[in-house]
Amino acid sequence: MNNVILKQLLNEYEQTRLQNIKDLDSRKKEIYSKNPRLEEIEKELNLASITIAKSALLKTNSDTKKMQEKIERLKLERENLLKGMGKDLSYLSLQYKCNNCKDTGYVFHNSQTVMCNCLKQKLFDLEFNKANIGNLSKDTFENFNINLFSNEINKEKYESNISPRENMEDIKASCLKFTQDFDNPDGKNLLFSGSTGLGKTYLSNAIVSKLLEKGYTVLYQTAPVMLDTLISKMFKNDSSFSENLLNVDLLVIDDLGTETMNSMKFTELYKIINTRLLNQNGKITKTIISTNLDLQGLYNTYDERLVSRFIGHYDIYRFFGDDIRFKI
Repeated sequence: MNNVILKQLLNEYEQTRLQNIKDLDSRKKEIYSKNPRLEEIEKELNLASITIAKSALLKTNSDTKKMQEKIERLKLERENLLKGMGKDLSYLSLQYKCNNCKDTGYVFHNSQTVMCNCLKQKLFDLEFNKANIGNLSKDTFENFNINLFSNEINKEKYESNISPRENMEDIKASCLKFTQDFDNPDGKNLLFSGSTGLGKTYLSNAIVSKLLEKGYTVLYQTAPVMLDTLISKMFKNDSSFSENLLNVDLLVIDDLGTETMNSMKFTELYKIINTRLLNQNGKITKTIISTNLDLQGLYNTYDERLVSRFIGHYDIYRFFGDDIRFKI
């Protein structure tokens, strides 16, 4: 992990928290100016809470039950006033970009303070994903234009009894289901096979976009860069990249088959693919692989151990048709 980058990100988190407080203060001033009673209620709630706390601390015989009843009445009054103004209770609460860590970057899990997924993802984006992931705001399921694909059925040309459009409709539906059932330990991984310009990268990005919205971590690498980086860090006794590859929620490996393969790279590639299938420590990890190779090409490039993992644990989709990049 790059400590300089981490320090920079944590400073950004601190600035975000300060901005959250400023935004809340601004909302309170605005709403209190429109209805001063809301400010009075806040003061009364604070005073009642302090009274109850003192009573508990000093073990006095104050009537806390009546005070609790007063607090509930005040909360209900506040909620009704806000509703009348078209607001809800969150309007007078701190609002966070990440509700899990409250914009601190860390959460408490299994009696330990660990890095939140949102911070992990920022690190992945800066160190690994920036050069690989395209425009996620554009490459979405909602923006997917099925009309770019031919409706022609040509068995001789496409080696299929269905049209490229029908094929892509099926693949898109399967990809969307993949995001919906991501936490299913029995769900398979995805392998996209086909020439360039047929939508493999677009649908990978659409999946990434959807899973990032749900708070999952994603690491996106081309096979050549991933393996070269992995071997380089191994020689430096740096296991951080390897751990990230094995533990990230979704690993996207693009351009499989374009790497220069040797025995060491194959061993590491097999380790990554195989280990991620095991869902270690109850953590579900999924993988998407994109390649220009067909099934026979995979057999010719890799040995049967690796290809058998693809066949047994991946849903394999063949992309065919005409290059859509000339139609956009």
